[in-house]
Amino acid sequence: MPSTLPGVPDIDDELATSIVERLGTIEGRLRDSVATSDDMVRWTARHLMDAGGKRVRPMLVLLAASLGDIDAEGVVDAAVLVELTHLASLYHDDVMDSAPTRRGTESAHSLWGNNVAILTGDFLFARASALSASISVDAVRLHSETFERLCLGQLHETVGPTESDDRFEHYISVLSDKTASLLALAGELGASLSGAPEGTADIMRRYGEKVGVAFQLADDVLDLESDAATSGKTPGIDLREGVPTMPTLLVRRRAAEEKDERSLDIVRRLEGDLSDDDVLAEVVELLRADPALEETRALAQRTADEAVAVLEELPAGSVRDALIGFTRSLVQRRR
Repeated sequence: MPSTLPGVPDIDDELATSIVERLGTIEGRLRDSVATSDDMVRWTARHLMDAGGKRVRPMLVLLAASLGDIDAEGVVDAAVLVELTHLASLYHDDVMDSAPTRRGTESAHSLWGNNVAILTGDFLFARASALSASISVDAVRLHSETFERLCLGQLHETVGPTESDDRFEHYISVLSDKTASLLALAGELGASLSGAPEGTADIMRRYGEKVGVAFQLADDVLDLESDAATSGKTPGIDLREGVPTMPTLLVRRRAAEEKDERSLDIVRRLEGDLSDDDVLAEVVELLRADPALEETRALAQRTADEAVAVLEELPAGSVRDALIGFTRSLVQRRR
């Protein structure tokens, strides 16, 4: 019988109930974690949290912890930690990308300005760091290493590849640092804190690295396919800001190698002024009809298959099945 766990099809009922109950606890703990007497931060820090979200990272912590004792000390704290860190990064990302919306609501920097949004992100990072210190020394180390990768990923995306860099390898490395690092942390912490069998934390870390890249490649597809009402993000916002995505990299390569008129036309438009919404919408439509979109979808699926192959190292059972379903849902989602 299918479960009610969001995003994970046909999960074992007992496991689903266990995780859903703890997700409710985590939601409350997230709000407690950003509580403050400061009148300004009280509202800005809760802005994106109140907008909702899929809570992918806390769910992965709990799924990984189900390989051991999900009620072990520190597991719920770890789930809160990874989500706080993710939320903090969103405040910064939206400033860097000039994104007008996030999760179907106006972005923080649009409401309060860049400085307030950046400092709110810093505030959330500070609260996440304090939480890691309450878990263990290893949690502090892993969290700091992940925070470093988040910063490097954003920096490398902003600066772009050098002339000697392969643009595709550079892009995948950015995805690994900006997205996969936090999913790897979620899997590793969940497994290690739960007392899962030796080697499980390493498996979950490697799985997180793979599934994180697949997740972001799927997001590249969604950036073009969905609309603001369903995804909470303005379609093509990355195009407007000149942020590389896999579909645009594929089109640019085809234009350089084959010099076909359609690809060259898309590249010309991408390099033009996309500040007008109608002009941006035209480019989005061209990319929706371009083979690069399906190529990106296929690459996301292949990377997800690689993540599932890592999971095959786990013992067969309901948790591994749930993780496989979780993986599929991340690349097949429509929002």
